[in-house]
Amino acid sequence: MECTVQWTGRGGMSFVAETGSGHMLAMDGAPEGGGRNLAPRPMETLLAGAGGCAAYDVVLILTRGRHEVTDCRVQLKAERASTDPKVFTAIHLHFLVTGKALPPAAVERAVALSHEKYCSATAMLAKTAKISTSIDVLEG
Repeated sequence: MECTVQWTGRGGMSFVAETGSGHMLAMDGAPEGGGRNLAPRPMETLLAGAGGCAAYDVVLILTRGRHEVTDCRVQLKAERASTDPKVFTAIHLHFLVTGKALPPAAVERAVALSHEKYCSATAMLAKTAKISTSIDVLEG
């Protein structure tokens, strides 16, 4: 896996990443840090990646189990250390999974498998952060 990050050099702290798969991702800093607030912060991007990785696992596990999933959302809340490096110290992932007659036990199992076995992003972040999860199963 490869990625190139380039400073835009436009009088601020904006960066553009080009991923190995050819996609572009903008990042920026907060105004008090020299940024212009034009894009997510790098740490927000890292948190979003963890949520995307976990959601991917949950949807894949449920659909492979022949469950009819119609929506999956993950709300993430993170805490960071107060001193540099300000690593994540706690991350909570709340899954809202919608489907037709989804058994809550199947959703719980999918979230557990993602957390314990498959999600590379949360496994990495668990080196500094306490990872916790919760779920809501919705009909629809």
